[in-house]
Amino acid sequence: MLEDPDALANRLAESEDFVRRNRTLLLGVLGAVVAVVVGIFGYNYWRTQQNEQGQAAMFRAVSYWAADSLNKATKGDGKYPGLDKVASEYSGTKAGNLADFYAGVAALKLGKYQQAYDYLNKFSSSDYLVQARAYALMGDAQLELNKPKEAADLYEKAASHNANEYFSPGYLLKEGVALEAANDKEGAGKVYDRIINDYQSAQEVAEARQRKAAL
Repeated sequence: MLEDPDALANRLAESEDFVRRNRTLLLGVLGAVVAVVVGIFGYNYWRTQQNEQGQAAMFRAVSYWAADSLNKATKGDGKYPGLDKVASEYSGTKAGNLADFYAGVAALKLGKYQQAYDYLNKFSSSDYLVQARAYALMGDAQLELNKPKEAADLYEKAASHNANEYFSPGYLLKEGVALEAANDKEGAGKVYDRIINDYQSAQEVAEARQRKAAL
């Protein structure tokens, strides 16, 4: 159970000799490790500061967005920056990510569908409902850009992202309509069947039955 004292002494001597011979290398490695640790802490602090600045910069733009003053919300009012600038300057922060969502919705309402898709495509959220909503809005943009198949795929992503009885039926209905526009009647029929069979108490069931009967 116990190691021979002489053998242990020899190992310690070898270790000391290794340290003496490789002192410069070991100090360099230690310095690199310290630099990495300091860098990580510094970067995290910088990102926190950037996020706080982004949140403050976005406050006025979100107020305009809520009031439906979409041009001021996206471009700014001359004094405060708009969502476009916040999303660009604070990219990689939570504030910049949220600005992408607000800017995407604003662009969609303004009829700037490609811009709306691009903004929403950069947005990501750990909230299942919000992320599903973003997918659906991207689908709306693609549908307006006359890309019904791409729109249908996004509506499917929205419906399947944490599927639930409150929002999934509506997204599926949108998917069915998009598939009809893509001339995929068989696919649309299957989607309407999903609504009818899987979400029997949803208000979308009635429209799903009507659209399926008309196929």
